[in-house]
Amino acid sequence: MEDYAREPCPWRIVEDCGGAFSMGAIGGSLFHGIKGFRNAPSGNYRRLISGFVTLKERAPIVGGNFAVWGGLFSAIDCSMVYLRKKEDPWNSITSGALTGAILSVRNGTGAIIGSALIGGVLLALIEGFGIVFTRITAEQFNPANRLMEEDPSQQSGQQFPALGSISERSSIFGSQPSYQ
Repeated sequence: MEDYAREPCPWRIVEDCGGAFSMGAIGGSLFHGIKGFRNAPSGNYRRLISGFVTLKERAPIVGGNFAVWGGLFSAIDCSMVYLRKKEDPWNSITSGALTGAILSVRNGTGAIIGSALIGGVLLALIEGFGIVFTRITAEQFNPANRLMEEDPSQQSGQQFPALGSISERSSIFGSQPSYQ
């Protein structure tokens, strides 16, 4: 289950940090643009200007927050790969829990535990859905499944006689009369 399309670990942190910033900036732009548009005074021009001003002020902050989360998650994930010498879903789950815990250190013990649980459960769900999706999509490429789909005797559960074994007097329907 190794991901060969990923960069090696030192560069993976930079790549994940940049990708997370991009996702946060785009999502923050949409969210804060709509929020600024809705909370503006009446008038389309004022709403449009307020949407752009709010977008300009808040979207980079959301992008930066996402970048911090993505960079810390990736750094912990790379450390887990280095320490455990294998790359599996447990690394991501642990990285999500530790990232949530580290980012909420300033808010106290309760917040640390809650954020660690949410981070671990969220990453466990993501990894679980990824594994299920991979198994479902991999089934269609299994050669054994194609043979079973193409064999008509396996689909209906009946065994049909070969064409040469059917005489003109006997029917494939047994003793049922033929009305031809």
